[in-house]
Amino acid sequence: MTDLETKKLLGALAANWQAEMEGFYTYTALAKKETDDPHRRNALRGLATAEKHHADRWAGRIRELGGPEPEYTGNLSGHADSLANRIGGADLALRRLEIDEGRDIAKYGKQLKLLGDHSSVAILQEVIADEREHYQTLGALIRSRGTLPPLPPQQVQAALDDLVAARDKGHTHAAGWVGDAIYGVNDGLGSIFGIVSGVSGATLGNSHFVLIAGLAGVVASALSMGSGAYLAAKSEREIYEAEFAREREAVEDNEAEAREVLSLSYQIRGLPEADAVHFVQHLAKDKSQLIRELARERLNTTEDGLSKPLVSAVSGALSTAIGAFIPIVPFFFMTGIPAVIVAAIVSLIAHFVVGAAKSLITIRSWWASGFEMTWIGALEGVVTFIIGIGLGRISGAQ
Repeated sequence: MTDLETKKLLGALAANWQAEMEGFYTYTALAKKETDDPHRRNALRGLATAEKHHADRWAGRIRELGGPEPEYTGNLSGHADSLANRIGGADLALRRLEIDEGRDIAKYGKQLKLLGDHSSVAILQEVIADEREHYQTLGALIRSRGTLPPLPPQQVQAALDDLVAARDKGHTHAAGWVGDAIYGVNDGLGSIFGIVSGVSGATLGNSHFVLIAGLAGVVASALSMGSGAYLAAKSEREIYEAEFAREREAVEDNEAEAREVLSLSYQIRGLPEADAVHFVQHLAKDKSQLIRELARERLNTTEDGLSKPLVSAVSGALSTAIGAFIPIVPFFFMTGIPAVIVAAIVSLIAHFVVGAAKSLITIRSWWASGFEMTWIGALEGVVTFIIGIGLGRISGAQ
């Protein structure tokens, strides 16, 4: 093992030690506060002892690797005296600890594949087995007092955020082929209108040069948009497949945490806790169904909702070509400044129509969206026309 690998391993082990010590102090403080139920107090003391044992195991391995003696930097009461726990009381504190234990199981499960150290992996296997018992113990303690009050929405959201913090953030959902088509027309119209305006300014509307530049731009824009739409849709599908595989692995490594994530998601939407738990239990009877639901929650889509790469490519390319062709049409029949004026009018009308059409897939009003695209197109045309005039004078093209 290289020095860099050893340093990285020691960092991971030190973090594990810190987490176990924090658990030790948390359970110890909660046990001291438990005065009504001797059984629960003894159980909490047992959990604290187990956490301390885990910490000792990590400290021993750190010493074996020649690392520095770890120092605890947290609160001596762990999380027991946090504001959320003081407000929620002992029962909700145990609920949060149950979630933490599930998260720890998932974290250690990932480390099994990452640490690359046989002795550390052996400790991990022992710790994971104990953490699973802790999860069950906490569940029994929570349910021994009957039904708990539901977590407030803010606390449910915080718990869910904690559980999925290690995962990638959700991905934007691509519009369907209609969206690809509208944005394709938008892109083609805007880019070629700029080219036509610039070349017209440089050549005073010489249709020969405008048509050459415009047609070349049509082909380039259409191919660019088509390939871009294809790759975007393909990447979206690959991301979904990767997320599905990750959720499958998460369920296999720690099904309890996966159920908790899904249950909290439903609670945030307003489903009562008991109903959310019951529904998740029903889903979990079929693991593939549970995995699909988790993936849907992560990406806010299903496999059926994904764009088809070929459809996106064709719609994007054709719509871009159509939009790009509009500004050059007058130059097939006219030349000079009249052609420039007609092309500008036709293009600005097309800008308004396309902008209004965007309201089909947005929440804006059609006239506001159309007007916005029109003035942006007009500004683009004026700027590129002026630049074209300047370039034409410099190069002597006029």
